[in-house]
Formats: sequence, C-alpha cells, structure tokens
Amino acid sequence: MSYDVAAVRSAFPALRAGAAHFDGPGGSQVPTPVAEAVAATLTSPIANRGRLTAAERNADDVVLSARAAVADLVAGDPRGVVFGRSMTQLTYDLSRTLAAGWGPGDEVVVTRLDHDANVRPWVQAAQARGATVRWADLDPATGELEPSAVAAVLGSRTRLVAVTGASNLIGTRPDVPAITALAHEAGALAFVDGVHLTAHAPVDVAALGADFFACSPYKFLGPHLGCLIAAPELLETLHPDKLLPSTDAVPERFELGTLPYELLAGTTAAVDYLAGLGGGAGDRRDRLVRGLTAVEEHEDRLRVRAEDALTALPGVTLWSRARHRTPTLLITAEGRPAAELSRGLAERDVNAPAGSFYAIEPSRRLGLGDAGGLRIGLAPYTDDEDVDRLLTGLTELLTGQ
Repeated sequence: MSYDVAAVRSAFPALRAGAAHFDGPGGSQVPTPVAEAVAATLTSPIANRGRLTAAERNADDVVLSARAAVADLVAGDPRGVVFGRSMTQLTYDLSRTLAAGWGPGDEVVVTRLDHDANVRPWVQAAQARGATVRWADLDPATGELEPSAVAAVLGSRTRLVAVTGASNLIGTRPDVPAITALAHEAGALAFVDGVHLTAHAPVDVAALGADFFACSPYKFLGPHLGCLIAAPELLETLHPDKLLPSTDAVPERFELGTLPYELLAGTTAAVDYLAGLGGGAGDRRDRLVRGLTAVEEHEDRLRVRAEDALTALPGVTLWSRARHRTPTLLITAEGRPAAELSRGLAERDVNAPAGSFYAIEPSRRLGLGDAGGLRIGLAPYTDDEDVDRLLTGLTELLTGQ
C-alpha cells in the first residue's frame, strides 16, 4: 500500500515548529487525535472505576478500551494487559515478584545488547535472592546478538531470559523467536523488551514466544506510560505486593493505585491512529498490521538512504550493522565528540541526540563507553526533506563548509 507521509506529518502539531526530529527513539511526537483524547478525558466527568454513575462508567470504559487497544497492537489478550508509569517501573515490579521464588543456584540470563531497563532490574533481583546472573554477549563487529550466545549461557537452573526486541542504540533486531524457544527448552520464562520494536514494526507476542512483553506508548505516538502484556493464566500464578483492600483480580492486582485515565485514553487514540494508516478494511488488528508494515517500509527506505550517505562522510563510523534492524543509526566521527555534533545539528534545527541512552552495556561493548555516539532515529513522520537537512548539516560540521 502507498504511504502518504505528507498526510501523516499534517497530523503532528509539534512539526509546525520547524525542527527535523531524529529523536524518535527517545519519545515520538504526538498526533492531534491523541492530544484531543487526553484533553477530552481530563475534562469529562471521571471517578474511580465502576458502573453506577456516569463518571464511574467513563473511567471503566477508558480502561477497558485501552486494554483492548494494546492487545490489538501486539496480538495479545486484553485480560493480560497491565498498565504502569513506565516500562522500567513495570519491569522492576515484575522482577521482584518473580524473584520471590528464586534462590541460590537459580540463574537469570541478560544480554549485552539490552537497554538497562531490561538488565538492571533482573540483575538486582537475582542478587537480592542469591541467584546467579549469566550474560549473553553481543558481537561488537556485527552488532548481532546471536541465539547461540544465549544458548551458551542457558542451564537447567535458568529461570528467566530477558532480551530486547530491538536495540534503541544501534537498531539490532535479534532473532527473538529462536531465543525464546531456547529459553523455553531450558524451562525458563522469556521477558521481551518491546519498547523500541513496537514503534517500527507489527508485533505478535505469541509469534515472538514472549511470556512477558513490555512496551511504552510514548514511543509509538502516545503519552508517557508503560504496558506489560502476558497471558492472564500466567499472571494468575503471580502474587505481587499490593494494598490489602485493592482487588486481587488480574490484571488489576499488578496496577498500583488509580490509573491515569487520560493517558489510557491517549494510548487508545495512538493505537487507533496507527490502525488508520492501514486503511479502512478489516478489524483493528488487521489495519494495525497493514499500517505498521507501511511504516516499516517507509522508514526502511529512508534508513538505507541515510546509511549510504553517512558512510560516505569523512571519518564517520556507522555502528548499526546488524542484518535485521530498525531505522536507528548510531555514528561516531573521528576527532569530533558526538555531543559536539549534536549541538551543531541542534543549531540547525535538527534534533539528533548524543549519548548511550541507557543502553550502557552495548555502548561499552562497542568500545564507546558512557559517551556513546550520535543517534539518528527515524519515525513515521520523517520525510526526505528531513533526511536532506540532516545530511547537509552533518556535511557542514564535518567538512567545515
């Protein structure tokens, strides 16, 4: 199907300020329907969830609609959608709950490719219970995390494997189904960080083999929030700490306090917007798959164009090298600190941040340390003119023209 990027861009008020946004991996811009949904919920009668008053029904409907929307986005079960302040918060909460059953001799596998939000919660939970942490290594020459690297650290006492769906630093998309299959063969659960993947491609949690899948609406055109998706039957086996009078129902027993109804409404609107990119035929899931496939093809075309030009610039090293990757490019330039390049681009109204972006393990493994590099992240609203501005700006900075 065709992808009308001009029509997409017209829905994003923030783009009218004139900057070219290559900072999508740190949080996307928001289309008008999302902002309107947030505002409408804040200004409507609202209360704690219930079915008695109109205010109660409004709150309940918002929550149920958001669970259904996220479930459609990732092909999950609405009864297994948990909301929280962020993916990081949800991962910490889940790590403590799962670790209650761990002890000395048990093992947890994390990877050198992952964002620290899918590393440190598991490392700290394992340490608190006397369990062992095993590390699956990243190949710095290729940017790949091979399933064989995970297989090498699995054992009969492995309790959980945590792996990213896509790196927010270098874009690598590892073979998650192969990795989760290895985890299951070892008798372990698989936790997949889908924060960066969900913004760039259709997701099917069952096809990925994820027992737990986490994502963040603010990365896919929505508000700041976190989502954790699992089979409700699995959630029923887990018992997190909670307040005494709060419900013991799933998924509510994993959600602490009153949910942010306005942000849930914005999440539903974001999912509906993405579904709208897939045309009018079929149910929402069908339209989401078509829409995100169109986004993936659009972004991939721009990624190839940007990569070809970046590698031709003097002294530039492109660290995004994996066979299968999102449109997220990390570069360094010989003799030019990434922060300096980022400042120079910002002066030209091109937003491309510098750093390691909490992906500290891959940054160190690549030999870049905490400084990382200049990250260039595409989003559904990026167009050819944006790429032209980026490449012109970098050429000026690197050649002194």
